Amino acid sequence: MSPYLQHTLARPTSFEGVGVHSGRTVAVTILPAPPGAGVTFVRSDACETDNRIAARGDAVADTRLCTTLGNAAGVTISTVEHLLAAFSALAIDNAIVKLDAPEMPIMDGSCQPFVRALDRAGRAMQNAARAYIEIIEPIEVADGDKRARLMPADRFEIAFEIDFDSSAIGRQVIDLAIDEASFRAELADCRTFGFLHDVEALRAAGLARGGGLENAVVIEGARVLNPEGLRRPDECVRHKAIDALGDLFLLGAPVIGRYEGLYAGHGLNNALVRAVMARPTAWRFTQARQEFAVAV
Repeated sequence: MSPYLQHTLARPTSFEGVGVHSGRTVAVTILPAPPGAGVTFVRSDACETDNRIAARGDAVADTRLCTTLGNAAGVTISTVEHLLAAFSALAIDNAIVKLDAPEMPIMDGSCQPFVRALDRAGRAMQNAARAYIEIIEPIEVADGDKRARLMPADRFEIAFEIDFDSSAIGRQVIDLAIDEASFRAELADCRTFGFLHDVEALRAAGLARGGGLENAVVIEGARVLNPEGLRRPDECVRHKAIDALGDLFLLGAPVIGRYEGLYAGHGLNNALVRAVMARPTAWRFTQARQEFAVAV
């Protein structure tokens, strides 16, 4: 893969999984797309209206529980962040994602199944330059004690901190330079997590019908309920880094800079994306230079 050129899939790839909220099986096919097209989701179950949804920061319609994209016709697609994180790390700039439901399948709660699907398809370089967003001034958003910011750096880095009362999580911190190798080795297998009382409340509201121990780390008090336990001692904060990576993909170009998140979630991540879009003097488009350790 070249850091100077755009990439798409070498061939289509398909997979199925369960929607975390609907509980129904979702069929997904990811296809190559031309240079400059970006990523577009297509809802094949909504053919009677505009069923195309661009993966852009200004298309975010909701950030409760996950990142949801929508278009002017009111068609939405939720839980896009894990697939977008895999696109980001594997340098997939252009793709069409077709699915027959209003949510991406949760798979095992991590990025690993999406990485495997993309590996099956392979990647193709395209005859078009790849632009990067180079952060040249700090950009920060905050909500109480939560904050997210982008800082100038010579490569793409993610630092994240979480702190929960449950001793099963507690305070966790991660600080990584992100490229394809570090993503595969350090982040891709880390699952989403939640608390048992929240799952019960969501199910009472008709949500989380597809959620369970097979696709999330579930915590009750000080206990991890999954029989296999955690994949890593700090799996939870590593998954938050995955979420941030997927949410930043919605900027439309890979970042050269340092992301720092303190107790941040999808809402604050999208606020940061929109802050970047609103402050063009704080960044510039650039092409890869040899000294930049970018995801390729």
